[in-house]
Amino acid sequence: MDDDYFSLNSILADNHKLSCSFTLDVEGLGYLEGGTDNNIHQHSKVELPFWLAQTLSLNEFTTFPLPPPYSNRVKSALNASAQSVKLSNLVGNNGWWYRWGRRIADVLDDEPQADLLNMLLKAFTNRLPALQDLSAHHASADHTLPEGSTSTGELFRDGMEGDERELFAIGQESGKMAKGWYDSANSRKG
Repeated sequence: MDDDYFSLNSILADNHKLSCSFTLDVEGLGYLEGGTDNNIHQHSKVELPFWLAQTLSLNEFTTFPLPPPYSNRVKSALNASAQSVKLSNLVGNNGWWYRWGRRIADVLDDEPQADLLNMLLKAFTNRLPALQDLSAHHASADHTLPEGSTSTGELFRDGMEGDERELFAIGQESGKMAKGWYDSANSRKG
């Protein structure tokens, strides 16, 4: 998980808007609200791109509630059955749920930050065994399913977010390499 400024994955992970409330009056930026007023007034709510919301929040010009992909509802669903939650749908466009969550955590105060980071860690550790198992078996198995059928593994795979998809691909490649090594070792014995 890189946070490199030039990383395309980091840019895509940050490609979200947050509903922010201004903590003070700001002159000359009323166009951000889309209205006719030249100024933004204290407590005005404005949808801002994450990069701007982050900067304004760190400088205490704005506040924002925790975005819906990290709400108590999602936390409860993850606690109930982490593998059944489609993380890819939570942040849109098969997004980067873990990365964006980490970036949001950087802006939060201590307690909400710890809660969010714990939720991310718990989700990751609860989903990792299924991800490893699926990638290992997917590398060597015939995963062609009849049209319209859905296995639990395929449903989980469809719900993987960006980092999980990268780990899945690495696991698949590792499985193929291990199988190739095993097959070549057996062919030399025979």
